Amino acid sequence: MKFEKMQAAGNDYIYVNLFEEKVDNPAVLSKKLSNRNFGVGSDGLVLIGPSDIGDYFMHMFNADGSEGMMCGNAARCVGKYLYERGLTKNREIDLNTKSGIKHLSLYVSGKSNTVDLIKVDMGTPDMYHFSLNSMIDYPVTIGDHTYKITYVSMGNPHAVIFVNDIENLEIEKIGPMIEFLDYFPDRANVEFVEVVDLDNLKIRVWERGSGETLACGSGACAAVVAGVVTGRSGPIVSVSLKGGVLEVEWDKTTNRVYLTGDAHFVFKGEAY
Repeated sequence: MKFEKMQAAGNDYIYVNLFEEKVDNPAVLSKKLSNRNFGVGSDGLVLIGPSDIGDYFMHMFNADGSEGMMCGNAARCVGKYLYERGLTKNREIDLNTKSGIKHLSLYVSGKSNTVDLIKVDMGTPDMYHFSLNSMIDYPVTIGDHTYKITYVSMGNPHAVIFVNDIENLEIEKIGPMIEFLDYFPDRANVEFVEVVDLDNLKIRVWERGSGETLACGSGACAAVVAGVVTGRSGPIVSVSLKGGVLEVEWDKTTNRVYLTGDAHFVFKGEAY
């Protein structure tokens, strides 16, 4: 099976083109190939194929084999893949994901005809929580510490926590404690956010099924939404993650969130 590895803000996935390849058990394959010692090494597996709804579909799996609903970084990589690998000449693409259609706008360099930036319409944020109606700065005590959690769904669940010092955060200890809280029956992605100012946030991400990753596009969007509703940030923010900077805008007029950033090919390979 041929594949390509791509990354966006350090969020790396293995991409397989289902126009040419066949994958029988993607959950098992993702777990095998994502292993950084015995496989290719990645945050998961992304399948690209034809769709009756939208132009193409993106099907993603986390490193532990669990199925993901949506990833903004992966969606940007898919846009670059489709254009630069000749599957489309369009610069506006409707991508079918497990959390619905996501519209991609590709910004192409005229000289090289390569995709420099991709803007993803991430859709409408949902702050409705299954058991609490809303969960905004909701205090949850774990051990001897209380965390104030703001729940935001960007098609996948996020628990956003504002902290003062993310660099010294014991994310490997705290992340899974939040991910598996009973409040989140499908588990949650966890964003620890440090406010620089109204226009700049710093984030560390604990992704469900993958652990700490260098970036999470939907997590960056969730952090900005949580920042706005709690008065900690404005609606247009530069989000700094361990893997790079993403631009997020929550358009309050349309109530839609937009994520903009680059994407990169890393290498091609074959798996046996």
